[in-house]
Amino acid sequence: MKLRLSHGTVSIFALLFASTAMAQDRIFVTNERLAFGTDVFRSASVRVGDVDNDGDLDVVIANGRHWPEQNFLFLNAGRAKFSIMHPIGTDRRTSYACEFADLDGDGDLDIATGNDMALGRVMLNDGAGNFSQHSEVGEASSLRSLTAADIDADGDVDLIATCRGRANRIYLNDGAANFQSGPSFGSSDDSTIDVAVADINRDGHPDLLLANRDRQANEILFGDSKLQFKQRRTFGTGNDQTRAIAVADMNGDGNPDWVIGNVGQRNQTCFGDRKGEILEMHAFGADDSVTYCIAVADMDNDGDTDVICGNVGQANSVFFNSGEGTAFVEVTFGNPNAATYGLSVGDLDGDGFVDIAIANSGSINSVFLNRPAGKQAAQ
Repeated sequence: MKLRLSHGTVSIFALLFASTAMAQDRIFVTNERLAFGTDVFRSASVRVGDVDNDGDLDVVIANGRHWPEQNFLFLNAGRAKFSIMHPIGTDRRTSYACEFADLDGDGDLDIATGNDMALGRVMLNDGAGNFSQHSEVGEASSLRSLTAADIDADGDVDLIATCRGRANRIYLNDGAANFQSGPSFGSSDDSTIDVAVADINRDGHPDLLLANRDRQANEILFGDSKLQFKQRRTFGTGNDQTRAIAVADMNGDGNPDWVIGNVGQRNQTCFGDRKGEILEMHAFGADDSVTYCIAVADMDNDGDTDVICGNVGQANSVFFNSGEGTAFVEVTFGNPNAATYGLSVGDLDGDGFVDIAIANSGSINSVFLNRPAGKQAAQ
């Protein structure tokens, strides 16, 4: 089999050999000094961002899931040394989601949290990484994820909540971090666990890509100027158990593609054509994958997008892209007995390579540093 590349024709075996060599040059390591504290929580979500404007990436973790627990902010002292831990909020809630975004337009990162059957919260940043509660947001529902995006194209960041077995909801920002209920999307009983936002058909309006569990079909909901999302297209087998989705150009053709994480089946990449059509789909990973969260980033600095999968009852994985988005080399990391509900990526130690922060339900949360093979983390 041969593939046509920009620099000529090479065999698929040569391509895979080059990708394998690159992937084998990176490993993902942790130790007890890279843990986010010593306590164990039912953690569900983690995000990285520079909240105190000191040039390194800090971390927020949402805890609880169905049980009220405290959320925490971890400040990076540099080189992934998280020496200061702040509680977020004065009470404990059943948090499933957290997001960093500039919600009030003052130039620093604020925090929004989403909870299961409890109101969400907006915490505003004073610019130095100190947070105070500004408002509650949303309604009590079976929330599973929260996504920050300017869905109505008015210049501020809105919030998009997915809910398992209930209506999904958009909350519109007035520019000052006050959120009003906007339209719902999907059906009233969708088991939507995650959503990605991208202009899939390039018409200038954001679209929603829904990852649905409970063997409901995954869907693209095409947006319009009125946030109606009337046009839709299904993808996947129609009988998937999908929990996670992320958008990226996986094959380098300039069109948005997307990656989905499944339970009890292989994960998939879906290639878009810029018009809202799906050109093809490719499966990757194990036949019995139990992927609860996904991120996309260039993990080996080779110019293409790789996939990071957080799994439950299996080791987590980084899938290094061959360049075409159809073949991957897997490098595993983490405890195979852990339940990784959330992950987020960024250069946490400032070495120029993307690292991984994970949120585990029922075991220690930690950072995994991206290192050359054979070099262990030393803190």
